[in-house]
Amino acid sequence: MTFATALILAFSLSMDSFAAALGTGACLRRPGLWEAVRVGACFGGVQLAMPLIGFALGLTFATVVQDIDHWIAFVLLLAVGGKMVWESLFGDEEEDAERAGCGGRTAFGPLLLTAVATSIDAAAVGVSLAVVDVDIVSVCLLIGAVTFGLSSGGVLMGRAAGPLLGQRAELIGGLGLIAIGVKILAEHTLWV
Repeated sequence: MTFATALILAFSLSMDSFAAALGTGACLRRPGLWEAVRVGACFGGVQLAMPLIGFALGLTFATVVQDIDHWIAFVLLLAVGGKMVWESLFGDEEEDAERAGCGGRTAFGPLLLTAVATSIDAAAVGVSLAVVDVDIVSVCLLIGAVTFGLSSGGVLMGRAAGPLLGQRAELIGGLGLIAIGVKILAEHTLWV
């Protein structure tokens, strides 16, 4: 996997967290730098761990699915990306705000649950990464760092920009995942 592809993957996976951070920032009264770093660290840490978990599960079954691995990666990325696109176009904004922790503060429990909920797709992507040639540690560190940066920035931007950008961020992320899935499929079927 090239650095550019890994970076697109990292940005795509971080869009759910970014959208949730925007919502969190929109709910808080004047979120400060400490709150932004706290939210970013939680989202980034969970987003870093989930592809590793998925990757480990994928390696367990890699020899069984070696001949159809590109199709599995394509279907998983299409499903996750399609879900993100669907939710960005037809999702319930009030439910998204609830998940983001509206209520004036970000207690650790709801923050962690939000981080896990926004990173389930990263575990599915981790499964698909197990069947392609990738340095999983570097990719996961990049995913975690990008998610940390975007989530921290999202909290700070949230009060003003949350309602405007939240669902668009998820749409861009979903389209990015679909594009990566199409690329993997094309590389294994068209240029064999």
